[in-house]
Amino acid sequence: MPRAGLSPDAIVDLTLQLIDEGGPAAVTLLAVACRAGVAPPSLYKHVRNLAELNTLVSVRVMDELADRSREAVLGRSGAQALRAFMNAWRHYVVMHPGRYAAMIQTSRPELVEAGGRLVDIVLAVLRSYGLEGVDAIHATRCLRSAVHGFAVLETTGGFGLPVDLDDSYELLTQMIISGLPKSAQDHADV
Repeated sequence: MPRAGLSPDAIVDLTLQLIDEGGPAAVTLLAVACRAGVAPPSLYKHVRNLAELNTLVSVRVMDELADRSREAVLGRSGAQALRAFMNAWRHYVVMHPGRYAAMIQTSRPELVEAGGRLVDIVLAVLRSYGLEGVDAIHATRCLRSAVHGFAVLETTGGFGLPVDLDDSYELLTQMIISGLPKSAQDHADV
């Protein structure tokens, strides 16, 4: 019989605590079971294995990132929305570097829905630029690459020169905004 209060969501909560404290490498079924106060076999009543737990953690992280991004862009459009989206993403990574590093970033079927929520937010922002279809997908990939790369380099100590990171990120944001196709810029409040 499952322990009262233990569920897949509760196990993900405990796993995120471990990640926040020790990074993704701290996550083992034994460590999660100890945190839950149960024997490791008790976890199998709620999650099949470590791979499934990692998938559940990834879905949660994507959901958190999508929620924060959606809140940031709400009521904004064009350059304001794009800037808010980029800042929300970076802020999440900086505040939760372990969670972000633990996120599986592939198109595995279990992750498509959660990842789709985040992509839908980006696509909505890009629609205010008049970008749709293939053009919006290309812009989304560029945007994701830029924000992901900067934030990961920032959280892993990849920027060693004594120059303000916020200034660098603002330049990156402006480069992304001004790098959109001219026809897209005509639709937005750049």
